[in-house]
Amino acid sequence: MIPKNLLVEIFVEELPPKALKKLGDAFAAVLRDQLAAQGLVSHQVPAATPADADARLTAYATPRRLAAHLTHVAERAADKAVAHKLMPVSVGLDASGQPTPALLKKLAALGVDTSAEAAADVVATLRRAPEGKTEALFLERTASGATLAEGLHKALHEAIAKLPIPKVMTYQLEQGTPLPGWDSVQFVRPAHGLVALHGDAVVPVTALGLTAGRTTHGHRFEAAADPIALRDADSYAAQLWQEGAVIASFEQRRAAIADQLKTVAAQAGQGLHASDDDALLDEVTALVERPNVLICRFEKEFLQVPQECLILTMKANQKYFPLLDAAGKLTNQFLVVSNISPDDPCAVIGGNERVVRPRLADAKFFFDQDRKKTLASRVPDLAKVVYHNKLGTQGERIERVRAIARAIGEQLGGATLAKAADQAAMLAKADLLTDMVGEFPELQGVMGSYYARHDGCPQDIAHAIEDHYKPRFAGDALPRGEVGVCVALADKLETLVGMFGIGNLPTGEKDPFALRRHALGVIRMWVEKQLPLDLPALLQVAAQSFGTLLADAAASNAQLLAFIDERALGYLQGRGYSAQEAEAVLAARPPWRDLPKALDALRAFAALPEAGALAAANKRIGNILKKAEASNIPPDPALLREPAEKDLHATMQRVLPQADAQFTAGDYAASLQTLAGLRAPVDAFFDGVMVNAEDQALRVNRLALLAQLHQAMNRVADLARLA
Repeated sequence: MIPKNLLVEIFVEELPPKALKKLGDAFAAVLRDQLAAQGLVSHQVPAATPADADARLTAYATPRRLAAHLTHVAERAADKAVAHKLMPVSVGLDASGQPTPALLKKLAALGVDTSAEAAADVVATLRRAPEGKTEALFLERTASGATLAEGLHKALHEAIAKLPIPKVMTYQLEQGTPLPGWDSVQFVRPAHGLVALHGDAVVPVTALGLTAGRTTHGHRFEAAADPIALRDADSYAAQLWQEGAVIASFEQRRAAIADQLKTVAAQAGQGLHASDDDALLDEVTALVERPNVLICRFEKEFLQVPQECLILTMKANQKYFPLLDAAGKLTNQFLVVSNISPDDPCAVIGGNERVVRPRLADAKFFFDQDRKKTLASRVPDLAKVVYHNKLGTQGERIERVRAIARAIGEQLGGATLAKAADQAAMLAKADLLTDMVGEFPELQGVMGSYYARHDGCPQDIAHAIEDHYKPRFAGDALPRGEVGVCVALADKLETLVGMFGIGNLPTGEKDPFALRRHALGVIRMWVEKQLPLDLPALLQVAAQSFGTLLADAAASNAQLLAFIDERALGYLQGRGYSAQEAEAVLAARPPWRDLPKALDALRAFAALPEAGALAAANKRIGNILKKAEASNIPPDPALLREPAEKDLHATMQRVLPQADAQFTAGDYAASLQTLAGLRAPVDAFFDGVMVNAEDQALRVNRLALLAQLHQAMNRVADLARLA
């Protein structure tokens, strides 16, 4: 029997928009996988169909439906041979080869005729096969394949059970008993219709208290027919559009909205474009079935409010797309994605303009009110805001950040930078107490920057207040200036040292204080801003700012340093270096700003023909020194006996000063290349010299020679990790 295409749809009340695409994809994928597991999805292309007509899945999702279209679904799965393991031969057959009562009971349980007349024939058909150290009996028979009705019933219930539902609703069935708790159903939203078509035939399945049919519903207001009687599985999308005014595909609906936004923005004015926001586009796609983009306007006086406030309120509260000019500046126009297409859209446009006006008026009111107080005047009130029950208030936290920022500023630019960093750190959190940030927490830092400029603060201070949260996510921009770097670094180090100090560590699932993100931000600033700072020393400065709040700052800082190293390993791998290269360089602990340069030098060294032998020798030297007592005394030339050790010492005297000078100058690649010249004397040393000589003086001297060599070879990276 030739397979046909299958269409399954659940028609529901409005689904949660932020979860719609995930729900649609999950529903279709589980349905397909379950049908395939039962052998109902054909992977054999029928001879009469094109070669590309193998089974394909299409997921559909609109605000009021989840659906899946699957090609080449069989009406019945093929029969298959099944082997049932019964029991060991020694248990199932007696000495004369006759079935034991245990075997007969097992066969009867499987539905086999075990009467006296049939028993002998049944035993003769049993297969013997090795099973471990024994031999077992197997019953082989053919199992009938599942029908589509059986298989789809199981697959549909599995797909419903595995939906990533944000929050389950419990509701009463329309045709159920009026008694509370009877005939109740749990689903993401109340379901009102079920469609299951195999070709043009209805598959008799039930789910969520519904029986499958062929009728569905289109647009609430613009459908040409209601209900819609689907002709067959393949006409689903076309009929929904033609008769129901619904674009069933999430991707097609999204693409249609994106095209309309671009077209209508161009009509609104030259160079205008809608604000880019993929998350908003996904959410709006999940809110409409037949998108219609319209231009709306608001009064120009609202443009006096920072555009970040206006854009946020339009996007977050109204799901509008603000229109920006070519320079990225907000205009007084915005785009609305309507779900209806009236001949005269004036009423829709006017309604949306009336709705947005109070939102913008609120933003303007907050902005005007906030500017009546300076940021500096708000700082004392931070002492009333609890930061963490073990780490005090935001006011106390600000004092710690100021101390760390001053220390960083002193190291990077002296007293002037330290003073500016201190001022920016003092004001950085003051906007948390403003009305605007209270209404829109996403604007913290941004509003502080506006208010600082209004108060007459220099631009570098205002930028630092905004930028001290950066980088906020992977790929985000770094702080713009030195003052911003000082405060951003201080803010993140204070959080990291404090949280590790009280044992509030991230787990595999939870990281409520975003410590991983903070660590990555520290790494990015250090490396990409080329900061000449010492991380362990700064962690100590940060710990000192907490006074006696941290029980064992030294131990928690050591734990934090290892945590940052782990994040650095991932960061460097993200920049294209291998884990082996990153681990080798991090083990040597060069200045963090030089990590990329050290990695490039190591990669160049690894390409040299001498690299493998020197890496192996370095590993051997490390193992020898681990087992011996370390000594910082340089080797005594007078105690060198063998020609090979004399030659190695002489070569080191010539090569190491040059390599050290190159390392000090920051030319890591040249330093490693110079060290490559040690390969021959190192090989000769291990071939001709017994390190652990019986003479203690000789042994200690040779170990000192190796220690000096080991230290010189591992300044850029732990070369043993290349072995």
